[in-house]
Amino acid sequence: MVDGYNFINAWSKLKEIAKDDLEVARKKLIDILADFSGYKGYRITVVFDSHLVRGAQRRKEVINDIEVVFTKEGETADNYIEKYVYENAKYESIAVVTSDYLEQLMILGNGAVRMPPRELIYEIENYKKELEKKTNEKIRRKDRLEDTLDSSILEKLEKFKKRLDQA
Repeated sequence: MVDGYNFINAWSKLKEIAKDDLEVARKKLIDILADFSGYKGYRITVVFDSHLVRGAQRRKEVINDIEVVFTKEGETADNYIEKYVYENAKYESIAVVTSDYLEQLMILGNGAVRMPPRELIYEIENYKKELEKKTNEKIRRKDRLEDTLDSSILEKLEKFKKRLDQA
C-alpha cells in the first residue's frame, strides 16, 4: 500500500510535476507503480487523501492493475491504510510505503511492514536499470544473425557451408 501524496512529495521527480499539475503527478505515479508491479508481480494499492474535499465519497478504481483509492471526506489516507492493515494483516503480507513516522508505528503495531518512500524509489530505479540492461543485451545478441536463428536452421546452414567448402 502506498500513501499517494506522501510518496509524490518524497520523490523530487514527482514533486516537481505536482507543483504544476497534481493530476498529472498522480497519473505518473500510477503508471510507474503499474510498470513496477508488472515486473515484480506485486499487488499495489495507492491511497490518495480526499478528506478535505467537501462531500467526497470513498472511490475505488483499478487503473493498469493498480487499485486506486480516494478517501471520503474526513478520512485521511493514513486512516484508510491503518484500518486496512488492522483488518487484513493477519491474512496477507502488507508493506506500507509512507514517510509518516506515526503511521509507520501504527502499521508496525498491526502486523504490516513499513517501507520508507526512498526505499521504493531505489527499487523502482534499480528495476528500470535492470530492465534496460536486459533489453540492451537482447539487442546486442540480435546484432548477429546466428543469435536470432533456431538451432536446427543453424545446423542445416553449417552442413550446407561444409558442402560448399568441399566443392
